[in-house]
Amino acid sequence: MRRWELAIALDPGRELPLFLQLAGAIADDIRNGRLKPGEALPGSRELALRLGVNRNTIVAGYGELVAEGLVSTRVGGGTFVSEPAQSLPAAPAVAEQTPTYALMPPLPLPASGHAPAPGTLMMANGAPDVRLFPARELARAFRRAIERRGRMLLAAPHPCGHIRLRSELAAMLARTRGLQATPDNLMVTRSIEQGIDLVARTLIRPGDTVAIEAFGYPPAWSVLKLAGAQLLPIAVDGDGLDVDALEAVLLRQKIRAVFLTPHHQFPTTTVMSQARRTRLATLALRHGFAIIEDDYDHEFHYEGKPILPIAAGTGRANVIYVGSLSNLLAPGVSTGFVLAPPSVFARLQSVRAASDARGDAAMECAIAELFEDGELLRHVRRMRRTYASRRDALAAALTRHLGSAVTFRVPEGGMGLWARADDDIDVARWARDAEREGVLFFDARRFDFQQRAQPFLRLGFTYHDENELDEAVRRMARALGRRKASLSEPAIAT
Repeated sequence: MRRWELAIALDPGRELPLFLQLAGAIADDIRNGRLKPGEALPGSRELALRLGVNRNTIVAGYGELVAEGLVSTRVGGGTFVSEPAQSLPAAPAVAEQTPTYALMPPLPLPASGHAPAPGTLMMANGAPDVRLFPARELARAFRRAIERRGRMLLAAPHPCGHIRLRSELAAMLARTRGLQATPDNLMVTRSIEQGIDLVARTLIRPGDTVAIEAFGYPPAWSVLKLAGAQLLPIAVDGDGLDVDALEAVLLRQKIRAVFLTPHHQFPTTTVMSQARRTRLATLALRHGFAIIEDDYDHEFHYEGKPILPIAAGTGRANVIYVGSLSNLLAPGVSTGFVLAPPSVFARLQSVRAASDARGDAAMECAIAELFEDGELLRHVRRMRRTYASRRDALAAALTRHLGSAVTFRVPEGGMGLWARADDDIDVARWARDAEREGVLFFDARRFDFQQRAQPFLRLGFTYHDENELDEAVRRMARALGRRKASLSEPAIAT
C-alpha cells in the first residue's frame, strides 16, 4: 500500500480550531478520491511533527473523522480510510475554470480514431512487425552498455546524442547513402518528428512559407505549423513532387523551405526521379530556400539499388536530411537523426540544447552495440527479405480477391502500397464497412492536405505475415461485396 503524501496547511489565525481544519482537509481529500479506501493515514506523532502542532490536535482531528465514518482504526494500530467509498457524501461540485489569456487552437492529433476491435487486421499506414523485433539482442546490448559504461551513461549526456551512436550512424550514412556525415554534423533525436521539429525551429520564422507534398504525412505538417509556417501544397505525380509546379510558385513568391519524402513518397510510395532531384537542388541554391529531406524508411528498397538522397548530390548545400531507425526496429525504439550543413548545425545544436539537452544515452549505446557487432546489419537484411515477400503477397491477394476493383503499381520500396479504387466505389464508406469486417485501412482523405474525397487507399504490408495479409484482403472483398449487393437490391414497392 502506498504511503500518503500529506499536503495540508493549518492556519492558527483562523477562527476554526486546528483539529477541525485538519479533519476538514482530510475529509475533502477522501470525498474527492485523492485518498482511496483502505489507505493508511500517517501516525499521530509523525503527522504532528510534520505540521508542527501538538499530537493531541491530530488525535482530536482523527476522532472527528472516525465520528463521521470517514476513517476507522484497526486492532494493532493505524488509521485507515473507510470502505466503501461510494457510500460517502460527495464533495460539492467545483466549477470548471477557463484561463483568461488567449488560447491557441489545438493542432490535429495523430489519426487514431477509436481502438479497433480485438482481432482487427491493421492495414493502415505501415509499421514494422514488432514480432520480429530483435528483443533478445537489444537486451543483451543494453546490458553490456550499462555494465561497461554505467557511470558515464548516467552522467549528463551530450545534447546531440552519444558519440558512439553518432559515429556508427555517420559511418553507415556515408557507406550506404553517400552522405558526407561525421559525428560533428549529425544529431540523434528521440524520434523523426522531434528531428523535424528541431529543424523547423532552427529554420522557420512565423509567417514563412514552406512547400509540402499535397499528399503527405500530417504529423510533420503539424510540427511545421508549430514553428509558424504557412504550408503550401505542391502536387505529387508518378515522379514525385512536381518540380515544374514548384518553380511556377517561385516566380510569384518566396518560400523558406520545401519538405518532402523523395525516396518512398509518403503515402504514395513513388520514388522521385533523379532528374527532379537535381532540378530541385538547383532551384534551392538559386532561390535560397532549404530542402528538408525526410528519408524515413531508406533500408526498405526491394527493386535494384536505392537512389541516393538529395543530400548526397552536388546541390546538397541547402539540404537538411532527417531519418529514423524506428521503422527498422520498432515504434517504441524511436531513434531519429538529423544531418545538416555545419552552419545550420551550430544553430540546430543550440536549439536542441535549450529544449531537450538530455537524450537516452543508455539506449543509444545499446543500439551502437548492435551496429558494432553486426546484428543491426543482419536485421536489416532479414527485414528487407521479409517485407519484400509480404509486398508481393499483398499484391497477389489484391489481384486474387478484388480483381479490377483496384488498380496499383507494385512499389519499388517502402512499407505500403498505394491503390486506386474503381470510380463507382466510395472508398471512405468501404473503409468503414471493412472495419466492421475486421480490417482497418485508410482512404486518401487522411493524407490529402485539403482532405478531399478521392478514389485512393493506402495499404500497409509490413505489419502482418503473408497469411494474415491474404485474410485482410479477403475481409476487404467481403465488405465491398456486401456494399455492392445492398446497392443492387431492388426497391420493394409499397
